[in-house]
Amino acid sequence: MASTKKSTKPVGKSKKAVPAKSKAKSKTSQKKKQEPEVIAAPQLKLLRNDKYLAEYASAIEGRHQYALDKINQLTRNGEISLTDFADGHLYFGLHRNADGTWVLREWAPNATAIYVIGDFTKWQERSKYAMKRIKNTDNWELKLPPTAMEHGQLYKLSVHWDGGQGERIPAWATRVVQDEKTKIFSAQVWSPEVPYRWRVRRFRPNTSPLLIYECHIGMSQDAEKVGTYTEFRDNVLPRIAKDGYNCIQIMAIQEHPYYGSFGYHVSNFFAASSRFGTPEELKSLIDTAHEMGLAVIMDIVHSHAVKNEMEGLGNFCGDPNQYFYPGDRHEHPAWDSLCFDYGKGEVLHFLLSNCKYWLEEYHFDGFRFDGVTSMLYYSHGLGEAFMGYADYYNGHQDDNAICYLTLANELIHKVKPSAITIAEEVSGMPGLAAPFADGGYGFDYRMAMNIPDYWIKTIKELRDEDWKPSSMFWEVKNRRADEKTISYCESHDQALVGDKTIIFRLVDADMYWHFKKGDQNYTVDRGIALHKMIRLLTLSTINGGYLNFMGNEFGHPEWIDFPREGNGWSHKYARRQWNLVDNHDLCFHYLGDFDQAMLRTVKKEKNFQKTLVVEIWHNDGDQVLAFQRGDLLFFFNFSPNRSYDGYGFMVKEGAYDYVLNTDADAFGGNGLNDDSIRHLTNWDAQLAREHKGWLQLYLPARSACVLRRVKE
Repeated sequence: MASTKKSTKPVGKSKKAVPAKSKAKSKTSQKKKQEPEVIAAPQLKLLRNDKYLAEYASAIEGRHQYALDKINQLTRNGEISLTDFADGHLYFGLHRNADGTWVLREWAPNATAIYVIGDFTKWQERSKYAMKRIKNTDNWELKLPPTAMEHGQLYKLSVHWDGGQGERIPAWATRVVQDEKTKIFSAQVWSPEVPYRWRVRRFRPNTSPLLIYECHIGMSQDAEKVGTYTEFRDNVLPRIAKDGYNCIQIMAIQEHPYYGSFGYHVSNFFAASSRFGTPEELKSLIDTAHEMGLAVIMDIVHSHAVKNEMEGLGNFCGDPNQYFYPGDRHEHPAWDSLCFDYGKGEVLHFLLSNCKYWLEEYHFDGFRFDGVTSMLYYSHGLGEAFMGYADYYNGHQDDNAICYLTLANELIHKVKPSAITIAEEVSGMPGLAAPFADGGYGFDYRMAMNIPDYWIKTIKELRDEDWKPSSMFWEVKNRRADEKTISYCESHDQALVGDKTIIFRLVDADMYWHFKKGDQNYTVDRGIALHKMIRLLTLSTINGGYLNFMGNEFGHPEWIDFPREGNGWSHKYARRQWNLVDNHDLCFHYLGDFDQAMLRTVKKEKNFQKTLVVEIWHNDGDQVLAFQRGDLLFFFNFSPNRSYDGYGFMVKEGAYDYVLNTDADAFGGNGLNDDSIRHLTNWDAQLAREHKGWLQLYLPARSACVLRRVKE
């Protein structure tokens, strides 16, 4: 239950703020009065950074001004702050006051009567529990004595409107549970006598670089069941910390009625999913992660909501459009869900307060915003190619949604300056991960969604002999220079039924029969080799961070298939088989061990993500690629059947040591190189003037290695 410290009431509608017009001063002289000097407003940095955006300057500046105007409107022209405006969770919902009394408030403009029903009323409407409309508002309120309800009891709202009535879960409920027998969801009074006491009160994420472990609490255990917050804390967090990741991204936290939705059909936006445990157990998980040095970000879903009426917001008080767009924009055509009306002040109040709530109540370190492309465009990005800049400024964009995302980023970073925000966005909208002050939308990072698509296409459509290093190198670096990205080979998306993980595409059924040491065949050896090389190339070219989905680092077999009618409600494929990587008689640990070594390698290079990616050499005929980042040199030979002895690279003269080799015995390779040997550059008279020499290496087929220049 949120604390009951003094809160700001919902902000009413106000007139749109009009920015003051600047007046140009005129210069005068004794002889002649000159024309006023026109001083141009400074151009937004986003426009200065990209000359090709000049044609769309008015649209970019218009969106920027729209966000400024909206902030003025919501803050009553500065009477309150944006963070004050986002205190809705301290006003709405159920709260226990310091004297033990209770207060419950809800926004229900279309209601004619509301009763609180629950265990304490035997689920009957009683006058004592009738809410009253607050004078001159659309808000309803009920104040109750201390004995009116108790911690742990279940309750709902019985909402009446002209021509109808329905039982509803409060929109601002912070605890929602499902009855195991009836499967019915209810809100739960949650006010433990002793609130959770945080051990780590202040935590600052390590983003140098940001190494994200994407995870799902329910499917995180070996057992065929729904895992818990406590089991994840005790069993999985130590693995993640040991592997070398510094951030976890947790999916499916906001309550959702259907487990198989992967948490993307949210019903209760302020409630942490009770199927995994209690709020205190989630807080303990986050607290423990912070003690281990792990940041914790949440996969937040503000792009749409579940259509359910009894569990969600679909028809809260007889008006289906209370929270959502009317007409043909009401429903998402592909997701069977409802689309928020980001133009409504009350909806902004709800969503912005939701962001602040998770940061303050649970100490999350930020958010990965799901479905951003769907929010940005009237088409939700469906059927669009996005071939040029004109596609981002053709009037088909939802300026309300763009404004909301901008305000959300402004708010999040005001509440917690060290917070991390990531946009899951596929269209390439310019400025998404640029600061608001520069004309951007304020995200810290955007997902490099082109990279997994590229790897899938390459594996599916090209023979190994046709893999071109120049194409790979271009794709993993294909991003805007002024925006940071999160690079990844695959996420949960590629692990779901209907798709395939990289290891499954490479090895397929042979994983079941030939993944025991000593029993590998060519397909398995190829798959293990390419799995490591693909990951190394993706990680080694980041400009922000790197993401891996839980278990994919060791090549977790099979797909993710949540319990559903079609599979007999089985949990067999909705779990993670850690026993596979722990069993050193199997090949899985080779991939897991390599992942650890790979992360250690880049973490040892200070600010690795900021170092320049400098190409040394590529030859598509040889299928060889080499580049440098700081003191680290990366070499790849993607040829499936050609090894090269004494392959020369022009580099800075000096000595070089191996720090990582995909072909090492320890990682399931052939061990064809002696990694203990220090390599010296060969002197060349023509190169000596530039203090360069030839570094000659043995490059086994289908292998990669990393060398570090020895400090003089």
